[in-house]
Amino acid sequence: MNSVKTVAIIGAGPVGLAAAAHLMERDMTPVVLEAGAEAGHAVRQWQHVQLFSPWEYNVNQAAARLLADIGWNRPDPTVYPTGGELLDQYLVPLATRTPLKDVIRTSSRVTAISRAGFDKAKTKDREKARFEIRYQNGKGHETMHADAVIDCSGTWTSPNPAGANGLAAIGEREAQRNIAYGMPDVLGKDRDRYAGRAVAVLGAGHSAIGTLIDLTKLAEEAPSTRPIWLLRGSNPAKAFGGGANDKLVARGELGVHFASLVSSGRVQVEAGFPVAAIGSLDGRLRIATATSCCGRSVVVDELVVATGFRPDLSFLGEVRLRLDPAIEAPLALAPLIDPNEHSCGTVRPHGARELVQDDPGFYLAGIKSYGRAPTFLMITGYEQVRSIAADIAGDREAAERVELELPETGVCTRGGVEGEGAASGCCGGPAPAGADACCADDASAKAAGRAGCGCS
Repeated sequence: MNSVKTVAIIGAGPVGLAAAAHLMERDMTPVVLEAGAEAGHAVRQWQHVQLFSPWEYNVNQAAARLLADIGWNRPDPTVYPTGGELLDQYLVPLATRTPLKDVIRTSSRVTAISRAGFDKAKTKDREKARFEIRYQNGKGHETMHADAVIDCSGTWTSPNPAGANGLAAIGEREAQRNIAYGMPDVLGKDRDRYAGRAVAVLGAGHSAIGTLIDLTKLAEEAPSTRPIWLLRGSNPAKAFGGGANDKLVARGELGVHFASLVSSGRVQVEAGFPVAAIGSLDGRLRIATATSCCGRSVVVDELVVATGFRPDLSFLGEVRLRLDPAIEAPLALAPLIDPNEHSCGTVRPHGARELVQDDPGFYLAGIKSYGRAPTFLMITGYEQVRSIAADIAGDREAAERVELELPETGVCTRGGVEGEGAASGCCGGPAPAGADACCADDASAKAAGRAGCGCS
């Protein structure tokens, strides 16, 4: 690999641009293929969202060195930027004013990757062949060759469906007109869609919580707005997080604030609600837990599906991948991030060794490397691509010297349960401020109309 000169990077998001910066520092030529019309295309879809991590964790050091050469003013490391501020103050100048501007090809969607002259089944001398990358742009089909590939294409374009079994709920595709995925801009450009309506939000992660919080703010302006929280699990308090124990203050405060909204009744809670079917009822959506008449159901105007994302592997059919069958992350990484086992904010240091695939020179990085696991942080991806660039350059010592320190969530547990019996206090941590409850679980139980959770 010492003779590698050209490296294809899929995706011009924060991690893809960081990869290009590290490769340039090692005198290699990156070519960044971005499906969107501009760098940071996926970030533009959620630019209204405030990040949980401050600038301290969102700027890659190799990228910062490129920006320093153009007189860039580094943002205050303690400030929590929005997606839009991440674009304006970091990604856009990085992509348009540094040498990276000459290696980014926008509107270039990768459609297939293989080894030049080799199909997936052919082995002899396979590692000597360069990678062949096919992509589409406004001029038609294009092909390039590279000595290595780093797939940083993310997961934004492949959200998980509403169905609790991993499949689309019955009727989900037919109801697309009234369904949004991810985190719509409830208080901004999408306001008219949700104001004064009954809106169900499905999910128990930060995207769901953030959307529900925004809906309660919208309800202050449009009182007939009714936020309804649908979660598959039976314990709402698991979504409240680590509170004051979270090193990322904004993330901890989000959970505490949301817990107070739930306990006050401003969010209707429908726990134990595995969606099976979505139908139409007088122009509205009827969301049900079963396809027969015996399940529970709610009737709403709009549904937001915030159940996470999964990697798009469709264009990697001719690449030899070694992925965990459940998490769809690289096999060596999956045990470190498996949400069935871990909910910590810390991950054992990992880099090129865990991310390289069975086709030498091909790496998964960024949030795509986490497969279906939801615990990725941007600084994880930055450290990944630093290690990968060193590995491609043949600098084994630097590739192995991975230093990754993630902020504590304050709720490090096993069993995939975030917040259950892990924060200070019992039953999901302390009760939200002002709640008449002994703990977080007790507060959520009372908010759902029950007497309490039984904690002493």
